[in-house]
Parts: sequence; C-alpha cells; structure tokens
Amino acid sequence: MKIERKWAMPNKWTFTIKPIKELLEEKFLGKKWADPFAGYNSPAQYTNDLDKEAPTTWHLDALNFLGRIKDNSMDGVLYDPPYSITQARQYGEKRYSSMKYWADCKNEIARITKPGGEVICFGWNSMGLGKKRGFKINRILLVPHGGSRNDTIVTVERKVKSKVALPYK
Repeated sequence: MKIERKWAMPNKWTFTIKPIKELLEEKFLGKKWADPFAGYNSPAQYTNDLDKEAPTTWHLDALNFLGRIKDNSMDGVLYDPPYSITQARQYGEKRYSSMKYWADCKNEIARITKPGGEVICFGWNSMGLGKKRGFKINRILLVPHGGSRNDTIVTVERKVKSKVALPYK
C-alpha cells in the first residue's frame, strides 16, 4: 500500500486541491467514472449533484442516481460526500444525517463498480468502502491544510471480489 502526505491549501471544491487534482489526472485516462456528489469540478463522465446550478448531468438524490446505473458497469466512482453529519444536515435532507443512508450509498457504489475497478473516497477518515464490500485499499493520500483544519484523507481502493454479501442491508 502506498501512503503519501502532501500539504495544500484547503478548498471547498475538493478536486481543485493540487495533490488531489494530480491524483485524479493520473487516474482519468478515458475510463467510465461516476460521481454521485460531483459539485462543480468533477472529472467523471457521469455526474450528479443536488445543486441545480452545478454543471452536472443529473440533479438527483445520490441513491437515486446510483440506482440508475447497471451492475458492474463503472470503471470507477468518486465518492466525495459531505464529510460529517453536521455538513450533511446543511443540505436540509433529514435522511442525510442517518448512517444507514451513507452505508446504502457505499453498497450501491460497490454494486456498480466492475471487478478491477477503483473507488476514490474523500473525507476526514480512511474508511473507504472496505473489505466486506469486496475492496482493497492500495493508496492513501493525506492532505494536511495547516492550522487546526482537518486533513483531507483520500483512499484509492480496487474491487477485488465481484460478488460479496453487502453489509448493512
């Protein structure tokens, strides 16, 4: 497993942070990627965001967006949801403050990612999708932002098992 630490200024648009942008440029080589929380700077081809102003293909709830995608059809998925329940509550959706909602999103991401495909997760922890969903972490990027700000933690996982019993159902 490769673990890196690269300092960078924070930005609410995760994909514009220099070391994260560089990682994404390494990964996006004409592949089929989805992003259920795309915001304004996603390099994925299949993008979604609740914000109707965001330049995304769809403006659906993330679970509805993921549910429209066929099993094992994506080369990869970017998972950059709100990093905390407090942030999630700012969207005004009651179910976003439920841990079950986030587990369901991860289950759907596991379902749509093809064997050998990758999922890149962003947040304040390194949980990723995990072994129980058939994934193995092969890279962690820690991006400290200085002062009392939380690091942005990026995990890159590969789907190593195609059929797994999904937890939390």
